[in-house]
Amino acid sequence: MSRLTTTGAQAAPVPVRELDVVSADGERVHVEVHGPEGAPAVVLAHGWTCNTRFWDAQIRELSADHRVIAYDQRGHGRSPAAGPDGYSTRALADDLEAVLKATLEPGQKAVLAGHSMGGMTIMAAAGRDAVREHGAAVLLCSTGSSRLTAESLVIPLRAGALRTRMTAAVLAARAPLGPVNAVSRVILKYVTMGRGSAPERVDTCARIVHACPRGARVAWGRVLAELDLEAGVRELRLPTAVIAGTEDRLTPPVHARAIEESLPNGLGLTVLAGMGHMTPVEAPEVVTEKLRELVAAYVTVEGAAVGDGAAAVVGEEEVA
Repeated sequence: MSRLTTTGAQAAPVPVRELDVVSADGERVHVEVHGPEGAPAVVLAHGWTCNTRFWDAQIRELSADHRVIAYDQRGHGRSPAAGPDGYSTRALADDLEAVLKATLEPGQKAVLAGHSMGGMTIMAAAGRDAVREHGAAVLLCSTGSSRLTAESLVIPLRAGALRTRMTAAVLAARAPLGPVNAVSRVILKYVTMGRGSAPERVDTCARIVHACPRGARVAWGRVLAELDLEAGVRELRLPTAVIAGTEDRLTPPVHARAIEESLPNGLGLTVLAGMGHMTPVEAPEVVTEKLRELVAAYVTVEGAAVGDGAAAVVGEEEVA
C-alpha cells in the first residue's frame, strides 16, 4: 500500500516503487506504482502541463485496494525533455505502451484513465498490442480527438479563423508563466477550471501547471494544435466511459459528445455541472468513483478481464 508523507494534510502519496522505463525512441519515462501487489490495476495518464501529482486524489483513495500506476508524460514532472523530434502522438502511444509492458504482468488487465492529453494518449495507442493485451476498460476525462483550436472557447471571440489562429498561438506561446500568485490563479481558473471549483483546488492546479517546463509546454502545445485522432477513437474497442465539465473552455463538451458517439463500445457520458477542464482535481470524488465502477465491472482481483461489464452505465448523465 502507498505510504503518505507526514507533512501537510494533503501530502503527496509515496509510491511503493518508482522506475524509469525506456520508450521506443530511447527516451525515458518516469513511473510511480502505488498500492498492494496483486490488487486490480489502474493506469493514469495526465494531461498537458501537468504531472503525476495531478492524480493525487485518485491515488490516495484507490491505492488502499488497487494497484495504481501513474507516469509523467515526457518533458513533464520527472520525465526528461525529449529531443527535437520526440513530441508527437506516436510518442505518446509509444510511452504508454512502454509503461504497460514494464508495470503489468503478461495478460494482466487494467483500467486505463487519461485526462486531456492523457486521453489523447489512449486514443493514439488504441491499436497497439500492449493496449489490447492489458486494457480492460477506459476512462476519458476532459479530452478531444481533433479540432482543438477551432472548438476552444479560451479566446472570447466568435468561432472562425481568427479565433483558431489565436488559440493555436496561445498553445505554443513561449512566454514564461511566472510565479503562482493571485493574478495567475485568476487566469488559470478562467482558462482551465469552472466557476464551481474550490479555491484550494485552483491553487493545486496552478502549482502543477506552473511547474511544467516551458520547452515541453510549447512542444506539446504545437502537437495539440494539429491534433487529429478521430481514427484512434474508432479503433478504441475497449469499454469506454467519458467525463466532461460544462464549463471546459479548452475541450468543451462538444468534444466529449463527438467521442462518445464514435466509440465502438461507449459506456456513456457524465457531464459535470459547473466544472471546467481539470475534472480529476475539480471533482475528484466523481472521477474516483467512476474508476472504481470500471474496475468492478471489467477487472477481477487477478487482473483478468470480465466479459459482460454488467455494472456499467450507458447514456448521458449530468452531475450537479
